[in-house]
Amino acid sequence: MNSKLPKSFRTVILCSLANFINQADRTIMPIALVPMSNEFDWNLQAQGWILSSFAFGYISSQVIGGSAARRWGGKWVLGFAVAVWSLATFFTPTFARTLYGLIFARICLGFAEGLGLPTIFHIFANTVPMEERSRAFGYLVASGSIGQTLASVVCPRLQWPMMFYSFGVLGFVWVATWVLCFREQPIDYDEELFLPPKILTSNLRWVEFISHWPLWAIYSAHFAMNWSNYVVLSWLPTYLQRALGANANDISFTAFPYMVNSLVGVGAGHMSDWLVSRKNWTVLSVRRLMTSIGLLGPAVFILAFSTTNNLIVALLLVSVSMGLCACNSSGHMSNHADVAPNHAGITFAVSNTMASIPGIAHGPVTATLVTATGHWYPVFMVAAGVNMVGAMVYASQSSASQVL
Repeated sequence: MNSKLPKSFRTVILCSLANFINQADRTIMPIALVPMSNEFDWNLQAQGWILSSFAFGYISSQVIGGSAARRWGGKWVLGFAVAVWSLATFFTPTFARTLYGLIFARICLGFAEGLGLPTIFHIFANTVPMEERSRAFGYLVASGSIGQTLASVVCPRLQWPMMFYSFGVLGFVWVATWVLCFREQPIDYDEELFLPPKILTSNLRWVEFISHWPLWAIYSAHFAMNWSNYVVLSWLPTYLQRALGANANDISFTAFPYMVNSLVGVGAGHMSDWLVSRKNWTVLSVRRLMTSIGLLGPAVFILAFSTTNNLIVALLLVSVSMGLCACNSSGHMSNHADVAPNHAGITFAVSNTMASIPGIAHGPVTATLVTATGHWYPVFMVAAGVNMVGAMVYASQSSASQVL
């Protein structure tokens, strides 16, 4: 390892690769859903429940992941999570023989992936210095976008069962690498990686995680971000093919929004750290700026996206929306380690649990709105409105001071 590299470099890379696989696995189903629904004759309501079933598992394991990482350490919890979600991915074609079997596999996938990010947040909060956190979270989010990009490029060229087999095997390779290469070491404050955070209390009650407005600001922003993301990313292949007449080869171009997202996420992370360290911006002002860009920007471009009938213009608009959304990684996503450095895994778990509600609701809500109105634009109007409300709450109630 190059001595000039941060000591947290290996941890950030390995965790980012886990998120790469995490997000790639999530991207497969929206792409595979069209040929699968043609083969199995699923209507729009059934498709909506298939897409939303992931969130039923995901919402159930967030707090478990944050608590388990604190109790047993990040290495084994994250390794277990990736192993289980890779198994669920690999065996999806087997379970897809029945609708309820497929929904069960999706719930298992969601449960395992729900353990992942809270565990990574716990690892980052305990190993990544304050002055490197924005870029670390930027790399984490960017790696997920790269995973989505790869899946969007590769999957349309494969038979739908091979989509699941190939990425399932990739997860098994990561687990072996993680077990062999990652060494979980206790924090050594003598090395001055960062100042040990002040511990306000050693025995927090669970009510503390929902009793502070700065936490609710994060939860609100996360909820808003996820609502628009679930709607756009889960339904984008279906929308492009059913509403704009895209063919299977055109679906590969859905990789472009993910590419833009990854590039902007890394750039926003470096700029945020630069504003704090070189321009003496306060951490709070940077968090608020990036969250505002990450929520209000997508709201505007989602509305524009809903008005166009041109495939190329639609892809450009959704790409800009996704790019601006990446700024959230340096905004409210990084804010957990500021307000709860000793409990970032759990606060993220609570946040992601609430932010998984859109994952459950978006499938049936989208199917109902489209079926009732015959149009898609009400779906995107609701998403834009939720983003605007989330931005206002975060801008008025957020903080960068420790509350837990």
